[in-house]
Amino acid sequence: MTRRAFITGVAGLTLSADEQAFIRAAQPFGFILFKRNVETPAQVAALVQELRNVAGSPDAPVLIDQEGGRVQRLGPPHWPVYPPGEVFSQLYDIDSAVGLQAARLSARLIADDLLQLGITVDCLPLADVPVPGADAVIGNRAYGTEPAKVAAIARAVTDGLEQGGVLPVLKHIPGHGRATADTHFQLPTVDTPESELEATDFAAFRPLADLPMAMTAHVVFSAIDAAHPATTSATMISRVIRGEIGFQGLLMSDDVSMNALAGSIADRTRAITAAGCDIVLHCNGKLDEMQAVAAETPMLSGGALARADRALAARRAPVAFDRAAARAELDALINRLGPANA
Repeated sequence: MTRRAFITGVAGLTLSADEQAFIRAAQPFGFILFKRNVETPAQVAALVQELRNVAGSPDAPVLIDQEGGRVQRLGPPHWPVYPPGEVFSQLYDIDSAVGLQAARLSARLIADDLLQLGITVDCLPLADVPVPGADAVIGNRAYGTEPAKVAAIARAVTDGLEQGGVLPVLKHIPGHGRATADTHFQLPTVDTPESELEATDFAAFRPLADLPMAMTAHVVFSAIDAAHPATTSATMISRVIRGEIGFQGLLMSDDVSMNALAGSIADRTRAITAAGCDIVLHCNGKLDEMQAVAAETPMLSGGALARADRALAARRAPVAFDRAAARAELDALINRLGPANA
């Protein structure tokens, strides 16, 4: 079934009648959940099923940001706490094999949590490479400051998710680590020369170019396109994301409602699509904005449809594992850092 080229959030724990009517009419490609949509496992599973039933699409992707650390939409008392990316970085510095195994185990456990709810896509891993003086929005979510190390840990996270039957979304391509502002609130400009970006920020994403899905960064890279953030820059998408980095999967925007982007929601949606993003992401669950996004997004077709089909086809059945043993092993690895990280 052909779907419209956007992913939408919803307002609450169940769908309102207006949301049901909107979803039936607009035919979004998929959905994304936030803490406002989460109460209990039974409630989340029911909401996921309701979204797919109303959309008339039993395989519609349902996404969530479940990284661990401070970006974890599912949490206690019903779901465990997972470590932030910095923990894997610290373990990697002690023993690279230990760091990679911890990252893989954490992602595998997260995937198990998600799949039990019917959630099939996690907005993870990050390949952002932070620098001194950058905004803390990435901070301890990052896997380190060396591109090769970041890419290696991101690959381990990817492996864990995929082994658990969950699709990864690589973010925030082509890099959010140098941003000096939180894009939820304002637009950051990075003035780093292109040659340095290629050797650092872009280099962390290049080994991950085969991932099925990626999310853009609302960041201006002035050396390449001083007028537009990567999300709305045809130059950044064609020359850097598709070219220099070599990513050929399904490309989705970061949230269209974030204040880093200028203009109305309709203006932003048109700009995202025109720049070459395959999918527009809208997160806040405000129905009037959802309607504006839907009105400006096309049905998936051509290359975008082919990339969407390939991305969804990349999801495989979960590999059997012993959850209790995996959690015990993860905890033992983390304990190598001392009691403060246990």
